[in-house]
Amino acid sequence: MSRFSSDMKGIFCVIGAVMIFTTNDMAIKWLSGGYALHEIVFVRSVVAIAITLAIIVPLEGGYRILRTQRPGLHLLRGLFVVAANMTFFTSLATLPLAEATAIFFVAPLLITLLSIPLLGEQVGIRRIGAVIAGFVGVLIMIRPGSESFQVAALLPLAAAFCYAMLQIMTRKIGLSDKASTMAFYIQFTFVIVCSGFGLVAGDGRYAPDDGSGLAFLLMAWSWPTGNDIWIMIGLGVFGSCAAYLVSQGYRIARAATVAPFEYTAMPLAVFWSALIWGDWPDVQAWTGIALICGAGIYVFYRETVQGRKVALERPLPRSR
Repeated sequence: MSRFSSDMKGIFCVIGAVMIFTTNDMAIKWLSGGYALHEIVFVRSVVAIAITLAIIVPLEGGYRILRTQRPGLHLLRGLFVVAANMTFFTSLATLPLAEATAIFFVAPLLITLLSIPLLGEQVGIRRIGAVIAGFVGVLIMIRPGSESFQVAALLPLAAAFCYAMLQIMTRKIGLSDKASTMAFYIQFTFVIVCSGFGLVAGDGRYAPDDGSGLAFLLMAWSWPTGNDIWIMIGLGVFGSCAAYLVSQGYRIARAATVAPFEYTAMPLAVFWSALIWGDWPDVQAWTGIALICGAGIYVFYRETVQGRKVALERPLPRSR
């Protein structure tokens, strides 16, 4: 297979995964008014584990690949992903999908910044400038000190930090296990954490009655009505497919080639926000989006120029 052919297939895999991830984000925001976040994620993760064990693991070598010499590392990695997902999804209860997605995309800039003290990497003035531009974009979108400021806008930023720490850890230790192995242990961690949430707060005793992100996180479990159960199951099925696609994309193509295509999530998020909820970014939000996405893509370009490996995956499965 030629390099061009591999790169094109990788690009299509990543775009397909991004379409699914962003649609899943939309579905979770849609469900946020009636179900607890940890209930939605629990159902999604149980389904995702079943799909991973029944289909994906056999395709990648059989159940022996689930054996690992680093169970503690998988647990830590899973906790980072859980934290990134929970903070991002909690923000969706109150923030427009497009704005939450844009703020989350500061993650590649955080990876670049954190690689200096944690990995000892040398980062040139151009990439530092891109990082600064990206954070200016975040400030424009968060709007601190203004009447439109929302504390929930800090949650995608926290999600981006957790995701960046996950990737810094990945860069530092390397990966000896297959993507399906990592996906299984991440979903297993989700099930354990969400079960704990359900046991402690599943009756809704700690949930405020204000429709906030905290209410979404802590509201009581309830049996899904109508088509909602199928939406939750679909989150697991399609999330597993997206996780496999993004892993394949980065496996068969150069990371620096496919990574910028993850930013196709941005117009998709704007599309869903406008179509479903009528949320259209204002001029200030568009300015922040342009700065964040432009800075992130430029960092990828500079890492390619410098010959560094770009280690970026979706916070799986965002399944993100």
